[in-house]
Amino acid sequence: MTATLTVHDGIADIGAAAWDACAAPSGDPFVSYAFLHACEASGSAIPARGWAPRHLALRDDDGSVLGVMPLYLKGDSQGEYVFDHSWADAFERAGGRYYPKLLGAVPFTPATGPRFLAHPAADATTVREALLQGALALVERLGVSSLHVNFPTEVEWQTMGQAGLLQRRDMQFIWRNADYGTFDDFLAALSSNRRKTLRRERREAQAGLDIRVLTGTDLTETHWDAFFAFYLDTGSRKWGRPYLTRDFFSRIGATMADRIALIMAFRDGAPIAGALNLIGRDALYGRQWGALEDVPFLHFELCYYQAIEFAIARGLSRVEAGAQGEHKIARGYMPSPVYSAHHIAHPGLREAVAHYLEGERPAVAAGIAEMAADLSPYRSV
Repeated sequence: MTATLTVHDGIADIGAAAWDACAAPSGDPFVSYAFLHACEASGSAIPARGWAPRHLALRDDDGSVLGVMPLYLKGDSQGEYVFDHSWADAFERAGGRYYPKLLGAVPFTPATGPRFLAHPAADATTVREALLQGALALVERLGVSSLHVNFPTEVEWQTMGQAGLLQRRDMQFIWRNADYGTFDDFLAALSSNRRKTLRRERREAQAGLDIRVLTGTDLTETHWDAFFAFYLDTGSRKWGRPYLTRDFFSRIGATMADRIALIMAFRDGAPIAGALNLIGRDALYGRQWGALEDVPFLHFELCYYQAIEFAIARGLSRVEAGAQGEHKIARGYMPSPVYSAHHIAHPGLREAVAHYLEGERPAVAAGIAEMAADLSPYRSV
């Protein structure tokens, strides 16, 4: 294939039609032009905040786009959810410069999805290999320390491993739909004690509240105002400065409302809590949550149980509820592997990281197996 790689400091330079021709077939909302453009245009993922776009486009002789890769020059490791701070500290103590680095990822989004996006008319394997080689060449050209590709698909992860990148494995908790017709069908699959606990938690969380799932034309700027207040409250308590601006939510509300499920709780007509989900082709992705009232079990209700009900009603195969949270297991979300791949330019740092990952990968795999065996809330068959 005769093709040329171009580097772009904004997704708008590539354009919605060309980008989505490559991204839309995946059905992943996070790699859509609308989502990534909202991150940039809203001031959420911009150089001043540590995210400098360096997106790749693979073009044929006519300039048509055959493939794209979301790529950022990062000045820190914030908002990534794959933690390499210890690598950075060790390298800088030894006199190296870890930042900036290149990152292939979706900003602020720990959700597995494609990172090498191919036009349906192009050969996906060839496009993936060309984009990866382009990203590696960009590391050398810019003189940066490393390339990190976070939350790729397993196929992409294996391909990058074969290309010599270091492979990392981590864990998330995912609910999977076993062809349930209703939420009660899901409850029936649980042990008796867990079933009783979930019912009690739902009763207490719902008492006195009106809980609504808002999507499409139901979403208004008033809802986003309320949700942003929830988001700010949660963010200020967890990490000090929330990543996403208010404008980000208006933008996704305007451009991808049909791919949003905003679950909100109201008391006497006033919104008190909410959980934002994005709808994929076969999955519901839980993202941000927040509340202005401390209501027992309301977090579980909005983020987990309502998400399960929505997925069952839509016939979605799974709910991915984001990073961390062993407490999710008791709510039916089971441990599952997620992946990242890393190219380290400095031989010494590469050797040290490779040695670390050789021990971490089997430990994570063993932890997944142990949790699934010992903590599962599901009835034994």
